[in-house]
Amino acid sequence: MGAAVGAAALVSSRFLPMGFALGPSLRGNRLRRALEGQATVDASWAMAARGDGRYDREYLFGHSGIQYVLWVLGTVVGVFVPALDTRALGLDAVFPAFFLAILVAEVRDRLRLGVAVAGAAAALALVPVAPPGLPVLVAGAAALIGLRVPR
Repeated sequence: MGAAVGAAALVSSRFLPMGFALGPSLRGNRLRRALEGQATVDASWAMAARGDGRYDREYLFGHSGIQYVLWVLGTVVGVFVPALDTRALGLDAVFPAFFLAILVAEVRDRLRLGVAVAGAAAALALVPVAPPGLPVLVAGAAALIGLRVPR
């Protein structure tokens, strides 16, 4: 049980740097910014990035709202149609394809491409031998190291 809580805390800790990056783009007092920050979902956060360190609030809120509605709808369908084979529908490929599309948009120069390839290679090498979650953490560490390399 303790390992599961620790793993959940570690995985959820990704929202700390996301929140720090998003914070200056939010408006209003602390309570309002805290409420607006609840719209932070990995995909909407990445897609709302303008590339200059700022985020498009309206895009973030709209994208997160759509994800929320579809999440709830998917949960309802899963409850009432448990035998639905998502693999047969190709739904198991949606998230990897989405994140690959985000990655392609980010690798505009050789350094970013190199960091992405190094992270992917490390993750793929660790998947067969490491516990779940560790390959993603190692890939994330590779990305952080890549950010520190001077251009």
